[in-house]
Amino acid sequence: MSNGPAAEITAALAGLDYTDPAAVDVAATRIARCFNRFPIPTAVADAVRSEYSALDSPVAVRSSATAEDLPDASFAGQYDTFLNVQGVGAVLAAVKRCWASLWTSRAMSYRALNGISPDDVALAVIVQRLVPATAAGVMFTADPLTGTRNTIVINAAWGLGESVVSGQVTPDTYVFVNGKLRSQVNDKTVMTIRTADGVAQAPVAESLRTVPVLSDTQAVTLAELGRRIEDLHGAPMDVEWAIHDGQFAILQARPIANLPAEREAWNDSLGGDYLWTCANLREAVPSVMTPVTWSLAQALAMPDIAGHPTSGNIGGRFYLNISTAMAALTALGLGRFALRAGRQIFGRMPDGMTIPPLPVSRFAVLRSVLAMGNQVLRESRQYRRNLDDLLIANPARCADLRRRIESTATAAELARLWRSDVDDLLTGSCRIFNAGARQGGAAKFASDLAGLVGQADANSLLTGLHSDSGVLESLGPMLGLARLRRGEITTEAYAAAWGHRSHDEFEISTPRPGEDPSWISRLDVDDPAELLDRQAKERAAAWERLRTRHPRKAASLERRLAKAAVAARTREQARSEFARCFWVFRTFVQRAAELTGQDMFFLPVSGILAVLDGDSAPLAAIPARHAAYEHYSALPAYPTLIRGAFEPESWAASTSRRSDVFDATTSYAPLGDAITGFPGVPGVVEGIARVVSTVEEAADLQPGEILVTTVTNIGWTPLFPRAAAVVTDIGAPLSHAAIVARELGIPAVVGCGNATARLKTGQRIQVDGSRGTVTIFPREPVD
Repeated sequence: MSNGPAAEITAALAGLDYTDPAAVDVAATRIARCFNRFPIPTAVADAVRSEYSALDSPVAVRSSATAEDLPDASFAGQYDTFLNVQGVGAVLAAVKRCWASLWTSRAMSYRALNGISPDDVALAVIVQRLVPATAAGVMFTADPLTGTRNTIVINAAWGLGESVVSGQVTPDTYVFVNGKLRSQVNDKTVMTIRTADGVAQAPVAESLRTVPVLSDTQAVTLAELGRRIEDLHGAPMDVEWAIHDGQFAILQARPIANLPAEREAWNDSLGGDYLWTCANLREAVPSVMTPVTWSLAQALAMPDIAGHPTSGNIGGRFYLNISTAMAALTALGLGRFALRAGRQIFGRMPDGMTIPPLPVSRFAVLRSVLAMGNQVLRESRQYRRNLDDLLIANPARCADLRRRIESTATAAELARLWRSDVDDLLTGSCRIFNAGARQGGAAKFASDLAGLVGQADANSLLTGLHSDSGVLESLGPMLGLARLRRGEITTEAYAAAWGHRSHDEFEISTPRPGEDPSWISRLDVDDPAELLDRQAKERAAAWERLRTRHPRKAASLERRLAKAAVAARTREQARSEFARCFWVFRTFVQRAAELTGQDMFFLPVSGILAVLDGDSAPLAAIPARHAAYEHYSALPAYPTLIRGAFEPESWAASTSRRSDVFDATTSYAPLGDAITGFPGVPGVVEGIARVVSTVEEAADLQPGEILVTTVTNIGWTPLFPRAAAVVTDIGAPLSHAAIVARELGIPAVVGCGNATARLKTGQRIQVDGSRGTVTIFPREPVD
């Protein structure tokens, strides 16, 4: 149409300020009018008439512009498409309207925003036979959100595809990851249908709204077509498709615009209907794991139960599978006991939440458990036989290994050292330390004691785990730093004893305090001596009351308490030496990175060894893994309990998400205003809240404020003496916050679920550690 509207288009665009919406609207209106005035050139109109008469069918008239699908800009939806066009006059009118859509104010502004000159664009019109689709949708041969290339995402709805493309319906979703299919069937309320003069939206019949649009076989067939299209074009593709009389038709395919850099998907929740928890794991591994840390966790994980995992990686975070644990314990006749004990360790489940059973027979579970039992018994025997000697020898062994690792001169030498010595630390000593750290606590004894003397006295009697007769490692860094402040030990002595303990000590990409002695010197710590002395007096008074009321039981209870204290101290020592081993693994990965010039934290141990041996193939996966790590790290921490398929991105985007629970099979009402949890440590305190999410933020905690956070671990312990009380979202009576607060006599409420969401720094609150409640006073927060 160079002899038609071209001159007027040029005139309308001359000197146009694209940042002025009103000016762009005026230009667009002027151009639209000139298209209305000029006829389609005769040669073009005759060709359209001829071809249309041969089709003898309703058609789709589609726009296709030269700059429509660029790598960093997508014009999908910017230009017009018309469906179910009938009659040559209507077709010619639709062609002209498609041409005119190149010059709408929306299209011109978007091109200007992306730096595309008007001289660089042109638009062709495609007229194709309309597929009278019973269902249609779009397909992406890579995940458009994550960039993951081993994923195909299909959206499907009833009727023509316009309802899917325009976002007017929530379509069914079919996702293939490494060839494995999972589907989500949604309530499809509307569909696009043909009418006498075009298309319209109509309600979907009630009988079809929740019926899957595609069978699994059809989804597989469509995915195979998608892979063929991708192979043909050599790039991930955005494909529009339709189905009629059981046959697929491909309507359009374009490269996926703005596809993120490829990242891996880390999500074991997609593997089945399980109930997962991170309640006790969040203390040990509070952050997103790098791939090398996850590979270490896998090396120490319990075996599968009848083919179902005992632990998993959900969005980079470590979760335990309650379904497999309960199946194993139930098969052994311990199901009811496990539910009671689990409350002390994992916390409580919401009313109505159930633990989905494994889809296998009890016999299959029992057979798997008995096979696994040999490993557990072997590790338990090794634990009882070797733990004391290992606890004594491990500090020197780890220090020696770190020195030897740092002195390696070549990649081959470092690989040999792993195979000869470091691997034994992982598969030998770490297994024993892990078995020691897993030894059961005194949950039943604590419950019995509370029934005898009351909860307050029971809490007092259960303290004193750190005393002259033994060391409780949870308090070690706090007491060590206090001694450092008093000049009783040197910085070097502190680093040797506790330099491996930190807030993220099992994520080996995180530096250890012992790597930076100046950090240790800068840390401001309040001396806990006064709190410990006060708690010792409370404990002595509780003992006096017990002896007075139950003189015949006092001696046996004293023996049981002493035994429980020894077990608790040993359990914590094992965990401390377990963490010390991870400093060795960190040193190994750091040295591997130095010798190869590669970021080895994003390879599993097996991949690191392969690279050290001269194989560069594993390095290709690093960018996608690094992208996954950065992506998942930017999301909020996921719920403590997760049931079924969990999508971290969708959950994070939801305004009604809950931080304590997600259930793919049902929905729970948002958490209310009440803040309740487990009574961690008795006592009532009023004070100003300090709400923090990281231990670095917690450094701003002022003496007498109430520490409110998601979860605590040993890296937080030095801050406890400064707090008037402690409140956590995650936790149970045997969690870190409860144990340390009890030793110091600090009131605590743990496992609230919504404390960090409901409270703000500066609010005045009351913490009742006896009742497990937190109350907000009617006062505005202060800066």
